[in-house]
Amino acid sequence: MDQRVKPAPHEIRRARAENPKTRERDLAAQLGISEAEMVAAHCGDGVVRIEPRVNDLLTGLEAVGEVMALTRNESAVHEKIGVYDKVVTGNHNAVVLGENIDLRIFPKVWAHGFAVEKREGEEIRRSLQFFDAAGEAVHKVHLRPASSLYAYQKLVAALESSNQEPTVDISGPLPDDDTHGDEANANLDDLRDRWSRLTDVHQFFGMLKTLKLSRRQAVRMVGQDYAWLLDNDAVRAMFHHAAEGEMPIMCFVGNRGCIQIHSGPIKSIKSMGSWINVLDETFHLHLRTDHTHEVWAVRKPTKDGHVTSLEIYDVDGKMIIQFFGKRHEGESERGDWRFLAENLPRIPSPTAA
Repeated sequence: MDQRVKPAPHEIRRARAENPKTRERDLAAQLGISEAEMVAAHCGDGVVRIEPRVNDLLTGLEAVGEVMALTRNESAVHEKIGVYDKVVTGNHNAVVLGENIDLRIFPKVWAHGFAVEKREGEEIRRSLQFFDAAGEAVHKVHLRPASSLYAYQKLVAALESSNQEPTVDISGPLPDDDTHGDEANANLDDLRDRWSRLTDVHQFFGMLKTLKLSRRQAVRMVGQDYAWLLDNDAVRAMFHHAAEGEMPIMCFVGNRGCIQIHSGPIKSIKSMGSWINVLDETFHLHLRTDHTHEVWAVRKPTKDGHVTSLEIYDVDGKMIIQFFGKRHEGESERGDWRFLAENLPRIPSPTAA
């Protein structure tokens, strides 16, 4: 555990001024602080602390118009340009079901919020940034040239906090919310029986919770008729095949507080170092291939026939990103997606530990 004394707000601001081109997340890591602490240090200097009242935020964002929504984890960044519409609020779960911006939100995780103005030459870039209790980013909203500045300022004023101190209370790293059971004592027959009786992909998490298994533990155990291990370069191959065939896919990137979904075709695939990027008009994805530990193809039964996902896990067993063929409730899986997923290069599965 890092025992360094954390820098004071004025030291954080000085470091920011001395490293203007370094990403906030990277500079925060260099300073031994969270990204939320980096942003909070600038309260009163282009930053306004706002209350993370998710339901008020979501209902107020529609009037702001076109924006860029950003959700990330340690290994993937998912950016969508669109409008926050078809909002369904809730204290435990909230959703945005717009044509471009499609989110699953867990409001209780959202602990800190800020409205950020950043001057770059003659341009002022504005964003709303939200973090969990450990200071990790859960979701950001970046204004675009077409955004309504009036609606944005009205929303910031409505959410403005009475506390504008340049510090923020941060908890330690949050415990992993993924169940980890003992594979050695898990009942494989029970897992396979419950898996075989799934009728909806959304029942999967409940099954894992009942069996006290993590997602990765379950896919490693269940058997190759339901889950099989792919070569780590399978995702790159999938991107290129999907782009060449104009195949619409679904791409899920999430963290504890938010899951963001792209549904549609992908076109422009660019590799840069360890990153593979999708650079389309309304969808950008940045994926760190060097964080990939395992890639699984996973088959789940539903009432509409089985559906197949590609799931990438990091070395700690956390899922980085998930892909499906685009489909709607009540529809069968796309044949071209299923063919692609079933014909990506496989490698022998590890035995369950």
